[in-house]
This record gives sequence, structure tokens and C-alpha cells, in this order.
Amino acid sequence: MDIRNLLKLAAEKNASDLHILAHHSPILRVDGELYNINKIVLDGNFDNVSEHDLTNFVNTILDKDQKKRFFDKKDLDLSYQVDSYRFRLNFAFEKSNICIVARVIKEEEPTLEDLGMPIEIAELLEARQGLVLVTGPTGCGKSTTLAAMINHINTNKSANIITLEDPIEFVFIRATAGNDREDERFKENWLGAKKRKMIRGAYHYYRPNENSLEQAKLFIKTVRLKKGDLPPVLDIEKLPKGQSLDSLKIGLRRWLNAVEAHYKVKPIIYTGEKYYDDFLKEDFSDYLFWIANYNFYREKIEEDWLFWQFTEKASVSGIKGNVDVNIFNGDVEQLRFITIE
Repeated sequence: MDIRNLLKLAAEKNASDLHILAHHSPILRVDGELYNINKIVLDGNFDNVSEHDLTNFVNTILDKDQKKRFFDKKDLDLSYQVDSYRFRLNFAFEKSNICIVARVIKEEEPTLEDLGMPIEIAELLEARQGLVLVTGPTGCGKSTTLAAMINHINTNKSANIITLEDPIEFVFIRATAGNDREDERFKENWLGAKKRKMIRGAYHYYRPNENSLEQAKLFIKTVRLKKGDLPPVLDIEKLPKGQSLDSLKIGLRRWLNAVEAHYKVKPIIYTGEKYYDDFLKEDFSDYLFWIANYNFYREKIEEDWLFWQFTEKASVSGIKGNVDVNIFNGDVEQLRFITIE
């Protein structure tokens, strides 16, 4: 049995979820109720899903690292697409058998009216501050309700909406600064990120008035990138003293070229939005950019930004003090696509 065809069928039958377990018939959730697929597709005559069907699907769509994570943790979430249909997949184990729950991601966002929400919910969303909790068991419509609430805000007011998901998917760690400073906590943080199964990246803080090749050598000596790590990052925020902008750009190119030659992957450049617009956007258009912009009124990430650092005043459990928070311009699978092979 082809699991991809089951996913397409679930979307075509307007199901919200598809439940697949070895030795059982597929189950569809339609309008909140669970149905055997043979009750929905009268001429389908579907057999039970076999262990081979599920194992083959896992081996087909998961890469080596994802499979290791799944079999180690017995749980894995990812996004997936079949033709024009998008899904959020959860892989787990029921006793010793693989099982999959697929949530169908609708192309059009639902409205509060579509969900039959009372007018008081719309009025609540006009509040300028407060905390709203959307709770309930799995499959009751929490994500759909949140999507409708965000859609209502987008439609009726001008506001900056930021959505964050737990767990943290990626982290950038400072490795070096200038031509002589290794971050004293880099090794600890670097190993800790790997231990916690985070996608990790290392960055170098560039000092414009220090030798660019010496800075590159320090970074290369300090950072050993492995498969699954993000490309190296050059952090440039300051203008040089006593030298021209042309000299600065030559130094940046030397660092970038030396690091690319060593790691066999093109680095990413981190900088502020104004620095990017004024000094780097045209001359370094062949690079991917990670942009810092803390403007509360910015509504979305720009198309040419790979990452957006939108605040430096967030808090994360287990870390003392404020931390920077970043958004990747894509989903987790696209993020994995740019990691080192």
C-alpha cells in the first residue's frame, strides 16, 4: 500500500487527520469524528497497512540523521508535501510497530466564522495586551483555532505577529572574534548543541582593523564542522577606522574565500539591516544573509534574508541573561537542506 496515495486521499476527502498503524486499516478524522477509511471511500476496499508499507515509507522520506533521531527517541515531527497537498507528520511507535499521524495543512486559512466561534472571540482579539490560552486534547482543533485567530488579526488590524515553536530547532554559537580570541565557552556550547540534537552553526565576529586571513585561520583552527552543521558565518557590524570601504570589502572577501576553500561550503554573512543595505547588498549579492532588525513594526522577513534576528532580549530556559532569537526563512526541511553534507 502506497502511503503517499493515502495522504492524497485524506486531503481530497477533506479529512483533518490520517492515522496509520501496522496491521490496521487507515483511519480518517472528518469533522472531528474517526472513520475507517473503507466507510469513507466506499469503493476503496483498503487492506490493512503492513509493517513493510510503513518501513518503506520511513526509508523513502527520512534521511540518515532523521531516521537515527526517530529510532533513538521513538518520535519525530516533520513537514511533508505530496503534489500540492501539505502535511505535518508525526512518526511514533505503538508497542513495537511504527505508526503515523498526518495532519492535513489547509491551503486557505480558516476564519472565526468558518469555525462557528462566538463574537466574543473576535472582540477579545482587539485587546492591546494580555494572555490567551488555547487548550485541549490532541486533534481538538487548537492549531486551527490559532490559525483563525491570527488570520482575523491580519485581516482587521496592522500588527506585527511572530509565531515561535518549541523545541528550538537551530542555534548559532560564537566561536571566535578578531585574530586572537576564542570564545571560552565555545567548545562547551558546541558539544551541548549536538547532544541536544539541535542544528548548530558557528560564527566569527569580524574586526575590520585586524588582518582578515589571520582571523580566518583562527576560525578554521577552532571550528570543526560536521555533516548536518550549518555553513560558517561571518559577523560584520563595525566600520573600519583609518581605512577605506574598498579595503574593508577586500578583507571580507579574503576571509570568506579562505573559509570557503577550507570547508568546501559558501559562508553566510550576518549583519544589521542598515549595514546590509548601505555596504554589502550589491557587492556581496552572491552570498546568503542573516539580518538583524529589531524594529517592532516590521511585519515579515524579507525574501532575500535567510535568517532574521528580530530580538536580542529573549529568555530561554537554562540560559542566564538575554538571548538573541532568529527566524529561518523556510521550514525545518529547507533548513536541513542548506546544512553541510
